[in-house]
Amino acid sequence: MTTTFPRSSPPALGIDARGVAAFLDALESTPDVEAHSFVLLRHGQVAAEGTWDPYRAESVHLLYSLSKSFTAAGVGIAVREGLVDLDATVLSYFPELDAEVTDERSRRIRVRHVLAMASGHREETLERARAIDPTNIVRGFLLLRPDEEPGSVFAYNQPCTYTLAEIVRRVSGGSLVDWLRPRLLDPLGIEDLAWKRDEQGNELGFSGCYAPVEAVAKLGQLYLQRGVWDGQRILDEDWVDAATRVQVENPQEENPDWSQGYGFQFWMARHGFRGDGAYGQFCVVLPEQDVVLALTGQSLDMQAVLDAAWEHLLPAVDAADPGAAADTGLEERIASLGLPPVAGERLPDVAAVGPLHRDGHGWRLELDVEGGHLSVPVAEGAWAVEGPLAGSAALVDDGAAVLVSVRFVETPHAAHVRVDTATGDATFAWVTQPLHDGPTTLRRPAD
Repeated sequence: MTTTFPRSSPPALGIDARGVAAFLDALESTPDVEAHSFVLLRHGQVAAEGTWDPYRAESVHLLYSLSKSFTAAGVGIAVREGLVDLDATVLSYFPELDAEVTDERSRRIRVRHVLAMASGHREETLERARAIDPTNIVRGFLLLRPDEEPGSVFAYNQPCTYTLAEIVRRVSGGSLVDWLRPRLLDPLGIEDLAWKRDEQGNELGFSGCYAPVEAVAKLGQLYLQRGVWDGQRILDEDWVDAATRVQVENPQEENPDWSQGYGFQFWMARHGFRGDGAYGQFCVVLPEQDVVLALTGQSLDMQAVLDAAWEHLLPAVDAADPGAAADTGLEERIASLGLPPVAGERLPDVAAVGPLHRDGHGWRLELDVEGGHLSVPVAEGAWAVEGPLAGSAALVDDGAAVLVSVRFVETPHAAHVRVDTATGDATFAWVTQPLHDGPTTLRRPAD
C-alpha cells in the first residue's frame, strides 16, 4: 500500500509563494546551512517540495537524532496496545538487573522519565554507560546513579532512547522496525526505512534511522492529526498531547528554539514542536497553522534554519495577498535546485591523476581511506551519481591539484579529496564529521 500526499500549490493553500522562495534563498545564502531536501505541507497537502541535486527525494537520508521521534512512536503504539505503562519503572522491564541496580534513584526512573530525557542525570551518559558494559547499554545506564531525582532535570541523553527501543523489543519479541512496520510504516505508506544496528543486532533507537524526507513529513502529519491516519487511530490522543507539550523545562539550553522545554522525544519550539537530528534533519509541526515542514541537510547552524523558517515561511501562511502570480516563479526556482559542483578548470587530458582515472566518458576515484575502499563516479561541472555516492571534480590552484567533492547522498555528509597533480598523492578530509560509521559504511543499512 502506498499513501502519498495530494499535491497542491502555496496559493491554493493560503501560503504566499514569495515567502517560500525567500526561505529557500535564506537556506542557500546562510553560512553553515546546506539543505538537501524539503517538504512543506498544509492541510495535509504538499504546498511545495524540492531536492537539491545530487540528492533525490525518493532516496533515504540518515536522520540522526530525528530517529528518536520514530522510536517514541513505537513506544506510543505499545502504550496504546497495553504493553507499556508510562508509570512503570524502567527496571521492571529488565528483571534480570533487579539485584544489581540497587541505587534508589535508578530504581525510580520511570518510562515517562526516559521519554522526556529526565532520567535524573545532569549530562549525557552514553560513553559512561558503554564503559560500564560495552555490550549492554541499558545495564550500564541503570548502573549510573542519577545526579538528581528522576523527572526533575533535563539532559539530552542517548541511553534514554536506546532503553526505550529495548523496551519495545522486549514487549514485542522482535526488532523495533518489525514492530513499526505493520503499525506505523505500512499505514502511513512508508515503504523504505532502515535502521543502523549495534554489534548486538539492536537498532540504536537514538540515531541511525534512514528514511526519505516524505517519511519525516508523514510522521509530523500523524502528530498534527492527533494520532489518526486515513480514519485509523495509530496513537492515542492523550499520548500525542503528552508527547507534544513540555514534560521537563530546559532553560539552560543556549539556542532559543532548544530552550522551550522537551516532550516525549520532541523539542518544543518558539512555534509548535519538532523532532530534529544533527546537521539539519527536521520535522517541524505547527498546529496553529496546520503546517508541517520536513527538511534534510548538512547544516552546522541548525538554529539558523529555524530562524529562516520563522522569518520567511511563518509570515507567508495566511498572508493577506497569497501571491498567486509568484507561484510559477517558485516552481522554476524549485526545479533548478542544486548544490554547486566543484568549480575550477577542466581536468588534464591524461588517463589518470593519482587515484583519479578516466572511466568511459567520465572519471572515477578509487581511494583507500579509513580502513576501506571508495569507488566514486566523478563528473566535471556536474555531479555523477552511483548508488550512495556522488562526485564532482575540477583542476584548482593553477593546475597544482585536483579537488574532488564526494557526497554520501544517503547521509548528511560530504568529504573533499585533494590530489596533487605532480605526485598523485591524495588527502581526504570530511566537510562534516560522521557521528557513527565511516566512508565505506555511510549508506542505508541492509534490512
